[in-house]
Amino acid sequence: MRISAPIQIPNLIIPTLASSLGIAPENIEMDLPRMGGGFGRKAYGHYIVEAALISQKVNAPIKLIYTREDDMTNGIYRPTYQATYRAALNENNELTAFHIKAGGIPESPLFADRFPAGALDNYLAEEWSIDSNITIGAFRAPRSNFMAGAEQSFLDEVAEAMGKDPIQFRLDLLKRVQENPVGEKNDYDAGRLAGVLELVQEKSNWSESQGNKNSGVSAYFCHNTYAAHVLDLTLEDGKPVVEKVCCAIDCGIIVNPDAAKNMAEGAITDGIGNAFYGELTFKDGVPTKNNFHQYRMIRMGEAPKEIDVHFVENEINPTGMGEPPFPPIFGAVANAMYKATGKRYYDQPFIGEQKILG
Repeated sequence: MRISAPIQIPNLIIPTLASSLGIAPENIEMDLPRMGGGFGRKAYGHYIVEAALISQKVNAPIKLIYTREDDMTNGIYRPTYQATYRAALNENNELTAFHIKAGGIPESPLFADRFPAGALDNYLAEEWSIDSNITIGAFRAPRSNFMAGAEQSFLDEVAEAMGKDPIQFRLDLLKRVQENPVGEKNDYDAGRLAGVLELVQEKSNWSESQGNKNSGVSAYFCHNTYAAHVLDLTLEDGKPVVEKVCCAIDCGIIVNPDAAKNMAEGAITDGIGNAFYGELTFKDGVPTKNNFHQYRMIRMGEAPKEIDVHFVENEINPTGMGEPPFPPIFGAVANAMYKATGKRYYDQPFIGEQKILG
């Protein structure tokens, strides 16, 4: 049997096809056309199995195309997550303790050993989960896409309570990790994370932007790559307008500069859209949205007016680029929205179908 289909992990679908069709794996040939956007959805090949079974039954070649309604109502959905952050300050307004409790349905999004693990003597990370019969799977930069937004917006709150600049606050924590880390399981390189923060601070003219722009900063490590964003936002008739995003990335050696830059631009735009609008709800286990007249995507006129991408130059082996620029944009959006509105946004999507912020 010969199958032509877009899928992210073709070697994982061959055993399933062989079992479903009752034929040997070596008798299955797969062609991989251009995939378009995958983002986790095309890591799961039930549509390939369905097409193969139909073809086997009718004993003829077939072409299977899902309608948008079919795709959105029997697909693989992003898990739902929740995180609660707490911090303790002493009488001198110094950070003394940090607590995260995160969980979700049906999995936890927590990466306990990532930043700010290692930066504080008193650090506790706990997780929980609840089972569900809703089929879930990967959504671009799984788990990190949520945790980065929650973590980075909370860090801004702590910095404000301490009277510190948000970037300097993060750099101070990372300095502790570099010079005198707590524990031995810290799952990141503090120097490289500090490096992207320093680069984005420089390239965004951070100190100058504070006075006349609603600028939000965010930095995160995932998929072996470090990314930081500074996002400038304005309000027009109560609607958020992203004027500019300055991005700094450390992904090791850049093999294809144009492609790497495009990956960052796409991740930033996609992340802004999801931060503002991305939401799929369920009623009695059934999705309530089945096409784009209900499921809100970012529109061309809502994309950032300018995206400025910079890469750290080093001789480290190349790492990920498709996933890492995506998670930190959520925190940058949240922090810029706070500057613009004076209100903290704790639930994603931040504005959904609302036309006016409030």
